[in-house]
Amino acid sequence: MSKSAEAVRVIAENRKARHEYDIQDRFEAGLVLVGSEVKSLRSGKGNIAEAFVKFIRDEAYLVDAHIAIYPQAHQFNHEPRRARKLLLKRGELDKLADKVQQKGLTIVPLKLFFKGAWVKLEVGLARGRKLHDKRHALKARQDKRDMDRALKQR
Repeated sequence: MSKSAEAVRVIAENRKARHEYDIQDRFEAGLVLVGSEVKSLRSGKGNIAEAFVKFIRDEAYLVDAHIAIYPQAHQFNHEPRRARKLLLKRGELDKLADKVQQKGLTIVPLKLFFKGAWVKLEVGLARGRKLHDKRHALKARQDKRDMDRALKQR
């Protein structure tokens, strides 16, 4: 199977992040998971709404993501909210670590998905929005929808 033909299946999406943050850059990262986590994700039981990315000893970790326990795994099950290591290239990790040191920048998980057989996480380098910025973004989105509707009716 070629790279462009790999199937992408979304497991969980953090829609709130697009509203709360101004996304400046996106990265695709792999995750270090155990078997029961992958089985649980295949059945669609993952949530990244409250998750965030944290640097521990020069490595990036996904913290507070919830992957439900897999009932058939019994005693070999995983901890649902454990920290999971992100697999990024060293240059990407260094770039992200430098940017996070700047005031107001953070790394937020945007989308958890299968790319072929692999579980991937799309993370975004983001700056938090103020309330007036959120209102402005909502108004711009609504104006664009109204213009599209008007053009479609013509």
